Amino acid sequence: MSSAVAVPEHPWLLPGGLARPTDPARRHPRRTTRDWLVDVLCFVIALGWVLLATLDAASPEPEFATALPYRWMIPVDAALGLLVAALLWLRRRWPVALAAATLPLSAFSMATAVPVVIIYFTVVVHRRTAVALAITAGGLAANQVFSYLRPDPNLSYWQTAAWGVVITVAVLAWGMFVRARRQLIVSLRERADRAEAEQQLRVAQARQTERTRIAREMHDVLAHRISLLSLHAGALEFRPDASPHEVARAAGVIRGSAHAALQDLREVIGVLRADTAEDGAPAAPERPQPTLADVPALVEESRAAGVRVDLRNRVGAAEAVPAAVGRSAYRIVQEGLTNARKHAPGAGVTVDLAGGSGDGLTVEIRNRRPVGESVAPDIPGAGTGLVGIAERVHLAGGRLTHGRDAAGDFRLAAWLPWPA
Repeated sequence: MSSAVAVPEHPWLLPGGLARPTDPARRHPRRTTRDWLVDVLCFVIALGWVLLATLDAASPEPEFATALPYRWMIPVDAALGLLVAALLWLRRRWPVALAAATLPLSAFSMATAVPVVIIYFTVVVHRRTAVALAITAGGLAANQVFSYLRPDPNLSYWQTAAWGVVITVAVLAWGMFVRARRQLIVSLRERADRAEAEQQLRVAQARQTERTRIAREMHDVLAHRISLLSLHAGALEFRPDASPHEVARAAGVIRGSAHAALQDLREVIGVLRADTAEDGAPAAPERPQPTLADVPALVEESRAAGVRVDLRNRVGAAEAVPAAVGRSAYRIVQEGLTNARKHAPGAGVTVDLAGGSGDGLTVEIRNRRPVGESVAPDIPGAGTGLVGIAERVHLAGGRLTHGRDAAGDFRLAAWLPWPA
């Protein structure tokens, strides 16, 4: 099942770390339009600051910091500022390395102050807190050195150092807020993707469950009818000398069984397609589903096909049996009779029903081992009938046993809960 990935309305406004990668093999996310705009803005601001700091340092009375002792240091400071500004284009890939390399420059260079702050902000946003705090400690140390070497002409040393600490903490708090917000968005996206994947898994499991249910219902309904058809057709095949009346009677039984099989097939498909009504309530099937009261009719069908069936119904208040329990009992008897016709043709079958409210419902089908080689047609089977019955009984909360007993009879027995 393919799922549609939610695409934001304006993906170019997202940072590269939040945009969905187009190439999963890329180690670093591709820059979005927003990232390019931010990088250009940071570069322009850095260039503006380098120009402003250089002009202030060249003036007779600098306002930002104490004048440099030698005039040749002014162009050197400007060159360092331009170099760090150019390195801003690489800060997304190597933020920690650039911060470690440029922090010592901020201990004496005024032109590199703003570019270094931008790189420091990138470290806080894109790296874990421990790394950000380590870079913060280095920045505070460099600030103390700068305040000592080039103090503000209008402020004392402690005032200059305090302003440096305030600016550093403000940048740290802002970067951590941005990082926390992005982590929240990523976690919400992962939760949404996981919920969508789980929903798809639930849909797939529901489809598989429905297919299994359809297969079980098809087997329970059709195997009985088809085995009757095969039995009657085999009788015609092995009795070529039958009278026209007997042939016509057998053909009528075959036609009736085929009609009943088609009707059962239509009924099962209709029930499976109409699980719920339009208002959400369970929909009523087109025809009533078989219950425990329909077991005698089921036995009569087998008797009409020539099977010797002895029905012992010792259920008290059979009309009070819950519909689900009665339907399961009907399917168990149906499967037992079908298996007897397939694997023990000609053998007598005993169907025993017993139980009551609060004690549970016991269903037992027993047939003798066939003697000699059978002349009845070989009815193919998929071998999944007992598996489906076992699943049905398990879902109902009951127990199922089957196999040969000490007397050599094949016994299929089930106990179904019948609440008081």
